[in-house]
Amino acid sequence: MDILIVEDEPEIAKLIQLTLAAEGFSCHQCRDGLTALQMFQQIQPDAIVLDLMVPGLDGLEVCARIRQKPGPKDPYILMLTARGEEIDRVIGLSTGADDYMVKPFSPRELVARVRALLRRSLRHGGENLVYRTQHFTVDVDRHTAHRHINPDRSEELELTTLEFNLLTTLIGYPNRAWNRTQLIDKLWGNDFFGDERVVDTHVARLRKKIEPDPANPTFIKTVIGLGYKFEDAVNN
Repeated sequence: MDILIVEDEPEIAKLIQLTLAAEGFSCHQCRDGLTALQMFQQIQPDAIVLDLMVPGLDGLEVCARIRQKPGPKDPYILMLTARGEEIDRVIGLSTGADDYMVKPFSPRELVARVRALLRRSLRHGGENLVYRTQHFTVDVDRHTAHRHINPDRSEELELTTLEFNLLTTLIGYPNRAWNRTQLIDKLWGNDFFGDERVVDTHVARLRKKIEPDPANPTFIKTVIGLGYKFEDAVNN
């Protein structure tokens, strides 16, 4: 699997590359944000280890632009930075990062987190399921999701892998209330490292794509004091 390392400190970049290459990953390096976007388009990596403070475009902007146009693989993004304040983690996750590590870091933990991210894409394979509700059709086998505008018109939703898996989980259990821990366990299992609020980030991103008014959601409802649930009439 291909990993893009975006890090402007040569010694740290070398450490990351040697660590991941020793585990069998194919690593590519760059030291600034603009080059990172160019290499992302060329390589289409499976995962990106992204430093927050790089020259040119910073890591937040790089992450945001990749999430706007993810490409065929929609890579998992591990944000790596010396800034460990809570607000930095929240901002990093809100731009679309999947995980967040603070320097100095343990090479062993870095490998564990990268492997955990890459395993997430394997958790939903092999299911030949189609979920149909009044306003949605989700085909798990074909990895497609459509929103029905009216009886004669529907649109295909452009979802990232995580957004698709989140929608599949919620629509598969209509009216069930999920807390963050349950959603993390369902989507990522014991491999998850990071802040539970990453769930809120992905729910907010999914709402923007499926809700007529994301500020007043019709389908993905917040359950106060617990988490989230999906509401829509089920078509049999």
